[in-house]
Parts: sequence; structure tokens; C-alpha cells
Amino acid sequence: MYSAKVMDHFANPRNVGEIENADGIGEVGNPKCGDIMKMFLKIDGSVITDVKFKTFGCGAAIATSSIATEMIKGKSIDDALKLTNKAVVEALDGLPPVKLHCSVLAEQAVKAALADYYRRQGVDPEPIVGKLEEDCHACSCDL
Repeated sequence: MYSAKVMDHFANPRNVGEIENADGIGEVGNPKCGDIMKMFLKIDGSVITDVKFKTFGCGAAIATSSIATEMIKGKSIDDALKLTNKAVVEALDGLPPVKLHCSVLAEQAVKAALADYYRRQGVDPEPIVGKLEEDCHACSCDL
């Protein structure tokens, strides 16, 4: 059902925790689904020097959060903005269809943290980050 990479990131999640005095914090999810992700970014210039996450949810939610942090750490903001849920799924060697919403949440958490970073800089994030979806419409869990 789950790939070896999903199981590894679930059992040994990378970059778990919080960043004190983070430059950007994003939280996404839906309590009805049970998956809530919070991302913390430290940014120097235009480079994400550190990223941490806290996720409440299933194993796939934890795995997608973990791999997303690895995919953006040390990268430029522009590169992080290009992160897609499809790239997250591919990096994990796939997810079951009913768990694809977890990859969407991981992408949204990164973008929400970047939007927060821009807001803190006095910049409207929407033209850069795009409009953030607040609901869990892609979720196929029991509501």
C-alpha cells in the first residue's frame, strides 16, 4: 500500500519541530479530516536556510510534510514556490489515491509559510504565492 520512502519518512520524519523567531509560519488543514500541518521557515536573503514542521494527522500526512521540508531546505524562495503536490508524491514513490490530499496539504503549508513571510515584509503575497485554498475539498476522508 505505501512505498518504502513513505514508510521511512513516517517512521523517521526529517525536520520535525518549530523554529523560534521563524521568518514565515504557515498552517493548513481541516480538523474534519484530521490532518493539520504547520511549517516554519528561516530565510536568509532569498534562501530557505531552515525549515521545520509539526503535523497532526495520518502517516501519509507526516511523510508528505517530511519530504516537502527536504525538498525546499537550502533552496531559493523561487524554487520553493515551484513545489507541487505532484512532485511531493513522486518524491515519495507514490501515495494511495485516498491519501493524495496529504500531498496537497504539504504544498499548501509551504506556500502558506511563504505567504506569511511576504506579509511580514510588507508585501502582498497573493501575486507571488497565489491564492491559498483554505478548505480540504480534495480530501476523501469521512466527514
